[in-house]
Amino acid sequence: MTVLPYQDDVKNNERANYFNTAALDVSVAFPQATPTSIFPPCSKNINHHYILDIIDDLLTPEEQAIRLRVRGCMEKDVTPIMAEYWEKAEFQFQIIPKSGALRIGYGCPGLSITANAFTTAEIARVDGSCSTFFLVHSSLAMLTISLCGSEAQKQKYLPSLAEFKTVACWGLTEPDYGSDASALRATATKVEGGWVLEGQKRWIGNSTFADVLIIFARNTTTNQINGFIVKKNAPGLTATKIENKIGLRIVQNGDILLNKVFVPDEERLPGVNSFQDTNKVLAVSRVMVAWQPIGLCMGVYDMCHRYLKERKQFEAPFAAFQINQEKLVRMLGNVQAMVLIGWRICKLYEAGKMTPGHVSMGKSWITLRARETVALGRELLGGNGILSDFLVAKAFGDLEPIYTFEGTYDINALVTGREVTGIASFRPAASTQ
Repeated sequence: MTVLPYQDDVKNNERANYFNTAALDVSVAFPQATPTSIFPPCSKNINHHYILDIIDDLLTPEEQAIRLRVRGCMEKDVTPIMAEYWEKAEFQFQIIPKSGALRIGYGCPGLSITANAFTTAEIARVDGSCSTFFLVHSSLAMLTISLCGSEAQKQKYLPSLAEFKTVACWGLTEPDYGSDASALRATATKVEGGWVLEGQKRWIGNSTFADVLIIFARNTTTNQINGFIVKKNAPGLTATKIENKIGLRIVQNGDILLNKVFVPDEERLPGVNSFQDTNKVLAVSRVMVAWQPIGLCMGVYDMCHRYLKERKQFEAPFAAFQINQEKLVRMLGNVQAMVLIGWRICKLYEAGKMTPGHVSMGKSWITLRARETVALGRELLGGNGILSDFLVAKAFGDLEPIYTFEGTYDINALVTGREVTGIASFRPAASTQ
């Protein structure tokens, strides 16, 4: 039996100090493998690099440079702190200036949809929460202003948002309306000089600290969906953090209460006059969301590749065992397929050929394969697979909300099913009782 390095007469506070120090040095005391705080470089084979070889073939030199710049920033600035903030379920505000310096996101000069997609993957490769923060801000809020805002609104908001000097959120989902978002109940009533918004929103990322909130509500006169720009701290606006999430814990999702919030006429988005206008934004954002699980799986693969070569049992590295190699190769095949499908969707969009069915099939299929991939990674890491220190457990949890938001797997599958059969199957038949 090991004797603890303190005597029975040591004071309680001295014992506490010892254990606190030991906790900090646990990685030294119990060596397992390199933790995620030192992010694994892209795993390389002597003759082949299966993932990067594909990416190199799909991107222009300019797009490659952007992708590598994002990767460098994420590995340097985010990896040392992400596990800590994930455990605390707190947002790491220090990354916001770093994000602005990258000059990435919807509307930034020289960035194609394809470039945006690969940068999304690079962010998600290191941390799914960071990629969600970025997508809400850029591919939902900024995109809505860009597609549906007036010229005055674009000039007023987009430059600051592009530099992350201000942060935005996007409020569509409500407590009773997630998949059936077009049935939302929040209302917008016309009054002199503006509009009065009333209702609730739920699961709104960034909402607890956003400077600008894009809110969708039903016009009480036309019964159509309209969009509005709401400022932080507007009278009657309350955003409360949703606690106890198992995934994307760094993302600050909130419940929003709109209690007679006044919005001036000039802050109504003129390009949102029905739910179909909202769908124009969702079409692009769903492309980006499909790249989050791709990035997550790239990171999980890289972590598992390194771990299997470092960790030993039965006097051999894990990588020497046949079943581990099979699982790693299955993960690799999934990632390659996901990258190619995601790239194809980007090209369809850029060519003006993408349909709702295309992007919905991509998002649903990619998230399904991603679930399998991170589950394989969880198996490969054994007991360490449940520790956020080794990325896989965190990615395992982070993938679950991604599997659900921007349309669940089932809803996206049915969108594609409607397109290929010509039959909508969303609403069940009316009850005969």
